[in-house]
Amino acid sequence: MMRHTLDFGSPLPPGWTTLEDNRYWDRFTDRFGFRPGVTASDWPAIAEPTPSITFDLTAPADIAGAWSSRFDAVNAEALRCFVTEFAEDPTFVVLDWQHTSYRLDAAVHATTRDTEWRVPVYPNGDYYIFLRDDLSEGTFGHPWEQTLCVYGERLLGSLARTLATWLPVKRVDGKQPDSVQRNQTPPSGQR
Repeated sequence: MMRHTLDFGSPLPPGWTTLEDNRYWDRFTDRFGFRPGVTASDWPAIAEPTPSITFDLTAPADIAGAWSSRFDAVNAEALRCFVTEFAEDPTFVVLDWQHTSYRLDAAVHATTRDTEWRVPVYPNGDYYIFLRDDLSEGTFGHPWEQTLCVYGERLLGSLARTLATWLPVKRVDGKQPDSVQRNQTPPSGQR
């Protein structure tokens, strides 16, 4: 079972290192026009890139365990994709809005028994962003809209493809589809 760390005074889990500068936040904001906001008029908070798919993470309130099981499933699937799709270099920059940023070695994290997420992929209270060093691929978790935007060719062909089997699609390439469909697969041309 994957869990996230609530005690930020604890040592970093294996595979996580602290980033000491804000250059990734600056680069991310410049490239995606990040604009935080807690109301619907401020959403989606970034200019979602092409190609991308944004998933609705809203869990049914009437099903016990629905939120926590989704939390664990999204994080586990993201980790699987990070490790398998980026086997040549499974490191990601992890941005946690108004908090410490990290570099994650997904392979070390995946091979550590009972490890904890310092910052999860699934947004549970803040904006969580997982990026390749060049910002070409990643995820953007929006806690108030309750969405996860997955972008970049490899992540669309792996993470987005599997999430689309059970999460509703909210937007494709930053645009709301004419009819949002459950179980939508990535656009043609994607793996």
